[in-house]
Amino acid sequence: MSFSGPFRLGDKVQLTGPKARLHTIILESGKVFHSHRGTIDHDALVGLPDGSVVTNSTGDEYLALRPLLNDFVMSMPRGAAIIYPKDAAQILAVGDIFPGATVVEAGVGSGALSLWLLRALGDTGELKSFERREEFAEIAQANVTNFFGRRPENWSVTVGDLVEALPQTTEAASVDRIILDMLAPWECLDECADALKSGGVLVCYIATVTQLSRVAEAIRATGRFTDPQSAETMVRGWHVEGLAVRPDHRMVAHTGFLLTARKLADGTVLPQLKRRVSKTEFSDADVELWTPGALGDRTGSDKKLRKTARAARAAAAHSVAANAEAEAPDPESDAPAN
Repeated sequence: MSFSGPFRLGDKVQLTGPKARLHTIILESGKVFHSHRGTIDHDALVGLPDGSVVTNSTGDEYLALRPLLNDFVMSMPRGAAIIYPKDAAQILAVGDIFPGATVVEAGVGSGALSLWLLRALGDTGELKSFERREEFAEIAQANVTNFFGRRPENWSVTVGDLVEALPQTTEAASVDRIILDMLAPWECLDECADALKSGGVLVCYIATVTQLSRVAEAIRATGRFTDPQSAETMVRGWHVEGLAVRPDHRMVAHTGFLLTARKLADGTVLPQLKRRVSKTEFSDADVELWTPGALGDRTGSDKKLRKTARAARAAAAHSVAANAEAEAPDPESDAPAN
């Protein structure tokens, strides 16, 4: 599978029809794309440059582009809610994800953030993903395999509780970055601190303000991190057509908070910062009344998860098979000339 240059067999191609409807196909020799508006031969797309326009059997024009990772993430099968691209981009930035880094991610969800991290880490980095629920891990692995056309060799997925699994699978002070997308990140801060190198970055993706408060205070209480910084990202599109320039009626507003902190060197005592007087005293019982621990964790039904897993596995198998066929040597090219 190629991500640039002329279209090749095994590539994913996004076709945009006359009514702006999107269709994503994997180019396979001899296959035909069918819609109610006509057909397009896959072979007719092979060799065309990215961003070409092709005409189907009834004369309708389709724009052919490779789908961006953003497009794939928003349309892939989901077992758990995904981290949206606007937050994933911020995680790459505030987490300072770099090629060659060793990164821990928990939980893996549907694999959306895993895809962004693997892209940023390159072939020299390593991503260690952890997920409590086996069905979520299965869907995530299928989605990642589907996108790349193969399973990345520098990616591992461990099913289990991070508190127990991280010390068993990771050496102390060997991890550059840790990203937590979980219900109660405050439960595993000591294990994360043990695994992180000095100066390493901890990023927590948090859904609610009460979770944000609790994990921030828990980070301070460890005495092993810098003072946590928190923010949220909102994206508002604009309609720009001639002199009609205005904000879009809809925007992607709050999806979650990002909280970051850096690991202190062992034995370091963080200098006390001068703070304004505010309400900082609370008990665990106060916070627990408003956190998912008390409200319960909403998840999809087992039937829906099994259906999503089957769809993700089928898409991954199709992608791997198409990629393998595209990379296989042509037997006719190896035949001796007469």
